Amino acid sequence: MTTQTHPVDHDLVEAAAHVARTRCRGDNHTMAAAARAPDGRIVTAVNAYHFTGGPCAELVLIGTAAAQGVYELDTLVAVGDRGRGVVPPCGRCRQVLLDYFPRLNVIVGTNDGVRAVPVAELLPESYVWADHQLDAE
Repeated sequence: MTTQTHPVDHDLVEAAAHVARTRCRGDNHTMAAAARAPDGRIVTAVNAYHFTGGPCAELVLIGTAAAQGVYELDTLVAVGDRGRGVVPPCGRCRQVLLDYFPRLNVIVGTNDGVRAVPVAELLPESYVWADHQLDAE
């Protein structure tokens, strides 16, 4: 698989890092996410950790964006609290992000810094939910 990279939206990374620094406190909120809408708006969110499996910051962000009337996202990034930097989405988030926003770019951390890649490349040989839905007739 050839990895296709896109320019990194550093303002988006900083927006998520700012939320991680200022809003993540204790064990309930340890990750922040930020996404850019096609109109340039940035939406942010934090995770809601719970021992029963609370939602990740990326999933909270999807709901937060919808509540603000944002139904398309161009780029997304997650940043950990306590200076952990950019953290790639978990498998569940990768699948949900692919299903909701198949053209989304995700900023991930590497040993050489950060890069932005299409969400589909984070989930090779992926199951595409929309491809398996029966016609609603």
